[in-house]
Amino acid sequence: MARSAPTVAYKPRPGEIPTNPGVYRFRDRDGRVLYVGKAKNLRARLSNYFAPLHTLHERTRRMVLTAASVEWTVVATDVDSLQLEYQWIKEFDPPFNVRYRDDKSYPFMAVTLADEAPRVIVTRNRRISGAKYFGPYPKVWAVHDTIDQLIRVFPIRTCSDASYRKAMATGRPCFPGQIGRCGGPCSMKVSIDEHRAIVDDFVAFMAGGDERFARELTARMREASAAQDYEAAAQYRDRLQAIDAVLKRSALVLSEDTDADLFGIAEDELAAAVQHFVIRGGRVRGVRATTIEKEIDIAGADLVDQILQRTYGDAAPADIPKQVLVPVLPDDASDIEDWLRERRGRNVSIQVAQRGRKSELLATATLNAQQALMLYKTRRTSDYVARTQALTDLQEALGLAEAPLRIECFDVSHLSGTNVVASMVVFEDGLPRKDQYRSFGVAETTDDTDSLYQVLTRRLAYLDRPEDAMEDELRTAGGEVAQPGASSADDEAVVSTRRKPRFAYRPQLLVVDGGQPQVAAAARALRDAGHEEIALCGIAKRLEEVWLPDEDYPVILPRTSEALYLLQRLRDEAHRFAISHQRKRRRRDIQSVLADVPGLGEARIRALLRHFGSVAALKRATPEEITELPGVGPKLAAAIHAHLTSR
Repeated sequence: MARSAPTVAYKPRPGEIPTNPGVYRFRDRDGRVLYVGKAKNLRARLSNYFAPLHTLHERTRRMVLTAASVEWTVVATDVDSLQLEYQWIKEFDPPFNVRYRDDKSYPFMAVTLADEAPRVIVTRNRRISGAKYFGPYPKVWAVHDTIDQLIRVFPIRTCSDASYRKAMATGRPCFPGQIGRCGGPCSMKVSIDEHRAIVDDFVAFMAGGDERFARELTARMREASAAQDYEAAAQYRDRLQAIDAVLKRSALVLSEDTDADLFGIAEDELAAAVQHFVIRGGRVRGVRATTIEKEIDIAGADLVDQILQRTYGDAAPADIPKQVLVPVLPDDASDIEDWLRERRGRNVSIQVAQRGRKSELLATATLNAQQALMLYKTRRTSDYVARTQALTDLQEALGLAEAPLRIECFDVSHLSGTNVVASMVVFEDGLPRKDQYRSFGVAETTDDTDSLYQVLTRRLAYLDRPEDAMEDELRTAGGEVAQPGASSADDEAVVSTRRKPRFAYRPQLLVVDGGQPQVAAAARALRDAGHEEIALCGIAKRLEEVWLPDEDYPVILPRTSEALYLLQRLRDEAHRFAISHQRKRRRRDIQSVLADVPGLGEARIRALLRHFGSVAALKRATPEEITELPGVGPKLAAAIHAHLTSR
């Protein structure tokens, strides 16, 4: 169907779509389900998809154009729509619904409750029939260490099934039992029923009943000590120390009666990372990491809705907590609470963690999610196969004669139109070359497009000239170039040595941060410099569209495209480097301005910078506001104020 069509041919006629709650499915010409969604009001929700095509989000527009029909099923309640949507997503695996990638790398502790004599093991297999799982744990050694401590308190079976069968058949203890590492019936120290009772205590402890066991052991230790049975008292003491060692690995973060699941989420246009903290008895008992790939434009409350459905759709009632903590409430939070209450058999509340320890824990989970999202995107661009695919896809998408082995990306940054700087980052073979990054100062400019034109003109003018001569001329022209070995707390070393004329290397592709206006400015710089043979594109952040010169419509790369991840990485790195350079300049500015104030040393200058952030903010401050800084008295504050206002 033509892109310019106002809507699609299969749009239902007015009045056909009911206003009841229900679930809808978009299908392609072959009948494959492309997308499943739910709605409290089907007519209101579906009308959003049949708005004029140019008003739709690009990825929604792509789904609507790929589909050939839409159908819906009316249900009695909103809770029913939740259940049916989840069932259909599992059944049809629609390509335009969000895709989940569970992180399978974490090991779990499992207790094989279905066995005659359950044992505790370390495993990554989540499909052991009848097993009770705890974790996951960040490292294998961490779960082994926890088991070593716990079997001193709850001596349950640790030996293999083969060793157990042999010991029970021969009447001779298994080898781990002989050395005190197995407390099962195969150790010949307890019966099967006695062992089952110990296993129940082990599971109860891991599920959050630790305070009860600590109190019981303390009471027994005191009784043994009072009876002068010091050997038994010492054993109880050792068990208490083992419990304490386990609990210290899972510090109390909330009140002891808190059973909750907390979700930290970090997202961009194409993906999201979720950190699911499992809190039982006030302690973080496990962390689950998930990566979500988006197709339809879904974010915020809608994303939380999908995550909760995914997490609890197949969960056992015992695994659903009484409280769910999220960064933002889904629009149908009350319906999801009803759904979870039906599954759990008891009330479940969904809340936003806004203050106190819950808010602090959410911040921790969110930070972990941000790092996981960054790692996910970095791995996509650092893998050799992925890099090769990215360059090939980029060549095809942009119509290049060859794969762009050297790509330079430019970004402009400023503070409310002042202190304008620009950055240039370099990727070769899909990897960053930080020794070839450059930063520029822009003395006078009208807007971002003019700044971009100036920077590209200066860079392109020296393509075929030695780097030393070029950098000297850049300085005389008002530009700034990163120095060899330059580094700061905000940035890594960007230039190591300067022997080869690296800045004279010719890129196969220039990328600018922005859409049509920025691409037009860059194209004008290429044309005026006589280097139109260099390919050019821009990446617009809002919809992640890729713009080419003189094109009315952007290039839309698939969400799974390695090329899109490479362009995103370039854009984000250029933005980071520009901000880093701007911060360094701001620090230099305030230090040079304040260096002439008598009695003001480097330490106080740094403190002023941290407190006020810029010379402009410091100029606006009164002497009384300046004296609020520790170590700055009225006399020194007056001198600082007089020095700044006299300039």
